[in-house]
Amino acid sequence: MASHPHSEKQARPNTPGHRPSRWLTTFVPILIVVAWFVAAGIGGPYFGKVDEVSSNDQTSYLPASAESTQVQKRLGGFTDSDTVPAVVVVTRADGTVLDKGLLARAGSALEQAVGQIPGEASASPLVASQDGKAAEAFLEIPQGDDIGAAVDALRSQLRNDLSGELTVHVTGPAGFTADLLEAFSGIDGILLIAALGAVLVILVLVYRSVLLPALVLVTSVFALCVALLSVWWLAKAGVLLLTGQTQGILFILVIGAATDYSLLYTARYREELARTASRWRATTVALRQSLEPIAAAAGTVIAGLLCLLASDLNSNSSLGPVAAIGIVFAFLAALTLLPSLLLIAGPAAFWPRHLDAPQGSSAGLYGRVGQLVARRARPIWIGVVIVLVAAAACATQFRASGVPQSALVLGSSDARAGQQVLSEHFEGGDGSPAFIITPAATMVEVGTIVREHPGVAAVTVTAAEAPTGSAKLTAQGVESAIPGSPAPEPTISDGSVLIQATLDQPADSAAAEQTVRQLRTALGSKALVGGVTATDIDTNDAAIHDRNLIIPLILVVVTLILMALLRSIVAAVLLLSTTVLSFFATMGVSALVFNHVLHFPGSDPTVPLYGFVFLVALGVDYNIFLMSRVREESGQSGTREGILAGLASTGAVITSAGIVLAATFAALAILPILFLAQLAFIVAFGVLLDTIVVRTLLVPALSYELAGVLWWPSHHGRGLGGGARRTDASAPGGPALSARRAS
Repeated sequence: MASHPHSEKQARPNTPGHRPSRWLTTFVPILIVVAWFVAAGIGGPYFGKVDEVSSNDQTSYLPASAESTQVQKRLGGFTDSDTVPAVVVVTRADGTVLDKGLLARAGSALEQAVGQIPGEASASPLVASQDGKAAEAFLEIPQGDDIGAAVDALRSQLRNDLSGELTVHVTGPAGFTADLLEAFSGIDGILLIAALGAVLVILVLVYRSVLLPALVLVTSVFALCVALLSVWWLAKAGVLLLTGQTQGILFILVIGAATDYSLLYTARYREELARTASRWRATTVALRQSLEPIAAAAGTVIAGLLCLLASDLNSNSSLGPVAAIGIVFAFLAALTLLPSLLLIAGPAAFWPRHLDAPQGSSAGLYGRVGQLVARRARPIWIGVVIVLVAAAACATQFRASGVPQSALVLGSSDARAGQQVLSEHFEGGDGSPAFIITPAATMVEVGTIVREHPGVAAVTVTAAEAPTGSAKLTAQGVESAIPGSPAPEPTISDGSVLIQATLDQPADSAAAEQTVRQLRTALGSKALVGGVTATDIDTNDAAIHDRNLIIPLILVVVTLILMALLRSIVAAVLLLSTTVLSFFATMGVSALVFNHVLHFPGSDPTVPLYGFVFLVALGVDYNIFLMSRVREESGQSGTREGILAGLASTGAVITSAGIVLAATFAALAILPILFLAQLAFIVAFGVLLDTIVVRTLLVPALSYELAGVLWWPSHHGRGLGGGARRTDASAPGGPALSARRAS
């Protein structure tokens, strides 16, 4: 039962010794808070400016050596402007044939709409399909930051002008880009509101305090503001590539990590404040006790993220430093801003709750869990391992070979609907051809190889003199579209020509990818093959390469950090093994949910990589929080009693931290993007699994079983009753240990 606050204060004697100066205890905390307030005030407005330095162009993600990247860089030599293609497709609402009057009306509306697009936008005439039920036109929209706005304006005006009988869709690369940008549009507002709201509710339930949740939330928000300020300027200078998904992950990671670190510090500060009336002493002791585990946890996440620098994909390699910068500021805020705020507030931060003294390892829920572990350690860890292995076996069903571009956006997508209409009435690859660059001398030979492939519907060569900008390429060479007219000369850049191959399947389909792979094989060194389909292929191939390279690299790095922190090989291997098993169990459950519940079409190859980075790095965090406390307690009372004391003292705070992190990552599912929705489920479920099951049951039970060799090769905890297995269930964490810790 909680004692009266007055009696508690009397029970907490002041520690004798030198009293620190008022300048140190008052003005330094205030200066720290003011410095963070100023920095956050500068960084806050940058939330509305992220679009100025971010990019969602998939070709910018690829390395310079990728074939599709090389083609993209050379396209400017064959066209007058840097544009993104779009396809406008028109049908009758009732699905019947379009008559000449409706075609003329649609053509006139299209001409007016294109004329209002800023820049040098252009459109081809509307061409009816063979069945007469649809018409298409090809547009070239100037590439830039406002491509999404240009497509949205085009859609809006066409629908207003052609409402009633006609249905209009804007698809192609520009249409899909606009849909993706719209899906990311809620990242600055709704995502942050959802994440912060979830964290606030959890903090109120955890602390049952008026002021403390606000202080922790301020710490997280200020850390994010300063991190975004740093990242923005680095992206502005071209040092980092900032994308929509990187931005979303940065927001969530900083909020979650800063809150987690704040929870751990607050727990130690509350313990010390319950023992002493001196705020300064409580602060210095809590900082000293929290610094090593929080620094190790942050260092593990940073090291794991920086392993992404080895990635071939620029989007992956840039995520590493961007997220690492976020973790740095989360760490700094949790150990400078929050301690200063709590030092200023003192016990009032916890009002109306009382500051009860620590109750020992047998008290509370996690004390009772510890007693269960002490009695049944072997059955517990064997049972948990069996369940996790069974779940991990389903990880083989996780499909991560890539998804069509049309599946990236969840929910409604005008570009996807337009692509379906195109596939019904035209060649599937209209508007997104394969670009093939070859020397002019081999133009006919390469054109013949391409044209004879069964997956290619039409072959043209770029010719500036042709009315449509391209001319038909046959076995005899270039042909004029107008009978009897001379054939236009193909455009030559650096001795090469640009051949465009329209595929008979949608550009983002598996069949189209197979066609492009076969064309690359057939052409060999004669040509470079790029375009939308080739970019998807190169992106998936690079992502698979990254996954196979970076996951083992992260394992090595994290293992070395754990060995250095715990000064033990056995404990480090135990923690990492349980975390990896938890990851594969999570992937198995995710495979079942994605395939049979949510019916997702598959996953991007980077999803398992990102899931591994976050779950291993963050999962090890919780094990670090637990085992660093276990090591501390083991030095006083032996390994087995230290395990139970460490579990009892960290159980509640680590579980709270895990719930916070799971809630923040779950907020990513608000954005209608397949990649983020899958990542949200994987990390949220994995963190809860690791926090509630692995860290609460599996790690303590295994550690208890291996107590005699847990700290090998060091002799830590030996000679204090930690080596021999206790048979008395009431012995671990009994009154003697509680009295020793209280003293």
